[in-house]
Amino acid sequence: ELLKVELKMGKTQVLGVIAVILAVYCVHAKIYFREEFLDGDEWRSRWVNSKHKSDYGEWKLTAGDFYGDAEKDKGLQTSQDARFYAVSARFDSFSNEGKPLVIQFTVKHEQKIDCGGGYVKVFPADLEQTEMHGESSYYIMFGPDICGYSTKKVHVIFNYKGKNHLIKKEIKCKDDELTHLYTLILNPDQTYEVKIDNEKVESGSLEEDWDFLPPKKIKDPEAKKPEDWDDRAKIDDPSDTKPEDWDKPENIPDPDAKKPEDWDEDMDGEWEPPMIPNPEYKGEWKPKQIDNPNYKGAWVHPEIENPEYSPDSNIYKFDNIGVLGLDLWQVKSGTIFDNFLITDDVKEAEEIGKETWGVTKEPEKKMKQEQDDLKRKEEEEKNKEQDTEAAADEDEEEEEEEEEEETQEDTDEALSETDEEDAKPKDEL
Repeated sequence: ELLKVELKMGKTQVLGVIAVILAVYCVHAKIYFREEFLDGDEWRSRWVNSKHKSDYGEWKLTAGDFYGDAEKDKGLQTSQDARFYAVSARFDSFSNEGKPLVIQFTVKHEQKIDCGGGYVKVFPADLEQTEMHGESSYYIMFGPDICGYSTKKVHVIFNYKGKNHLIKKEIKCKDDELTHLYTLILNPDQTYEVKIDNEKVESGSLEEDWDFLPPKKIKDPEAKKPEDWDDRAKIDDPSDTKPEDWDKPENIPDPDAKKPEDWDEDMDGEWEPPMIPNPEYKGEWKPKQIDNPNYKGAWVHPEIENPEYSPDSNIYKFDNIGVLGLDLWQVKSGTIFDNFLITDDVKEAEEIGKETWGVTKEPEKKMKQEQDDLKRKEEEEKNKEQDTEAAADEDEEEEEEEEEEETQEDTDEALSETDEEDAKPKDEL
């Protein structure tokens, strides 16, 4: 009986610990913004179009030409070529101090994008949404940017003390026509991670991968390379001398050339044979190289602590996050944005990515493949028809040519018979 009581108490304690863990998790897992466009045109009540310019491109809600789920894959699509786009959504403002910040969304360039942005911007809560434009101050800019063959990268730009800082690493983005999931994780320990399709593609520290702060160390301005420092690994061999027969002209007169017989020196001047490369020419003579006995190696400039450097443990922190916006330019429209998420929980973002993009990615890929196969088949049939028509036209032309030849032959034969008949009376006469 005592053992049963102890086991019962132990089980109760374990359940209690689990409940506490779940409660703590629920308290700390906070979703600040989530948008999946599942309620039709109601999105217009949450998103505000900028009126800073009168000719911004229009957005439309659609799943596109191919998708994994006709409803779940609906998102905001750019609909007009060669336009700027500017739209944003507001949420309760917050600070990411002391906790992770996760920004996540999906992008589909189903139009085979040639040049245009696919990124988002996170703004301070005091942004005037109707006046949002390309120069509006933002906290973070994140996402793919494609233009031609040279630019296919993921932007990760942070605003620090009023200045935008670009990441020093090159992060390649996806450039196909399918939907892809982009995730940025910013941690309070001043580290970051970029994921594409829920897989890490880059990570590191803010201080190392951006130029937020002056360098910790600088070259000592007082240090100079000693005058007797010899950093030549090789030197000329002093015992090596140039051979006496080395100097030969680079070009010589062609010994096989002969003065033309019609050369007139009074009219043409003195004849000179053309020049040809000299087979005995060896180029500029240089002495052999030997190891320098006085070589001290490459001189390294000593470094000192940079008096301008001051560490900052709050580079990652933004105090008044409150608006997410799409502020971009596209030459060829058709990009679809969906599954926006801002949270402080990395695991939650990963799970939401699996529940949304993760569920529809394969059906979307299958539908796209079926469309491509059908299009390819139609093109093959069209080409086959064109080839058949071309062959038929050639046959008709050949038949017409044969008929013309036969007609000409009949005409020639008739004329020949007429000539013979006309010739008979003359012969008799």
